[in-house]
Amino acid sequence: MGIQISPSLLSADFADLGAEAGRIASADWLHVDVMDNHFVPNLTVGLPVVEALGKASSTPMDCHLMIEDPDRWAPAYVEAGAGSVTFHVEAATAPVRLARELRAKGARAGMGLRPATPIEPYEDLLPELDMLLVMTVEPGFGGQKFLDVCLPKIRRTRDLIDKHGLDLWLQVDGGVSMETIERCAEAGADMFVAGSAVFGADDPDAMVRQLRATAEAAAR
Repeated sequence: MGIQISPSLLSADFADLGAEAGRIASADWLHVDVMDNHFVPNLTVGLPVVEALGKASSTPMDCHLMIEDPDRWAPAYVEAGAGSVTFHVEAATAPVRLARELRAKGARAGMGLRPATPIEPYEDLLPELDMLLVMTVEPGFGGQKFLDVCLPKIRRTRDLIDKHGLDLWLQVDGGVSMETIERCAEAGADMFVAGSAVFGADDPDAMVRQLRATAEAAAR
C-alpha cells in the first residue's frame, strides 16, 4: 500500500457534500468526521448523511467516529456504506470485539488515539486492526494547528507496526498541509487526512495530488 490521501469533508460545503466530493476525484477516500457533542464539543453528521453521500460518490468513505459508545453505533456506519470505520479507544468499552465486528461486516477497522493517548498500552491490539489513527490536533474542530509533539508517537507507532510485521495503515489527522505532511511521512505515516488544506485551495483536486506527491517523496 502506498501513500493515501483522505480529504476531510469537515472543511467542505455542508450544503452540497455530493458536489464537494466531486471536486476531489483524485482522493483515495472521503474522510467523514462524525461528532456527537459528547465525546468532543462539536456536532456534525450522522448515519443519514453517510448513507446519502455513499449514493452520491463512488469514492470509498473513511468514517472517523468521535462519539461516545462506539461499541453500539459503529457497526451501523458499515451498513450505511462506510468502507473504513475508526472508533476512539478512549471511548470504546471492548475495542477488540468492536474491531472484529467491523471487519466481519466487511469494513476496515480503525482505532483512533487523542494526542495525549500513548500507543504502547495497545501494542497487543494492533493485529486486530486495519488502521491506527494518530490525532495530531485535539479532535473536535477543523483548521487547528498541527501538534509537533505528536511526531515521536507516529515514529513509535511505525516501529511497533514494523516490529510485528503488520499490514496496518498509519493515519494522521489534524493540521496536515503542504507544510507538515513531509514530517509526518518521514515519521512513518502513510495515510493522511487533510481538510482545510484541500478545500481551502483554489483547486482542491490539484492539492490532493500535491500532498500525495510530497508525502511519497518524503517516504522514499
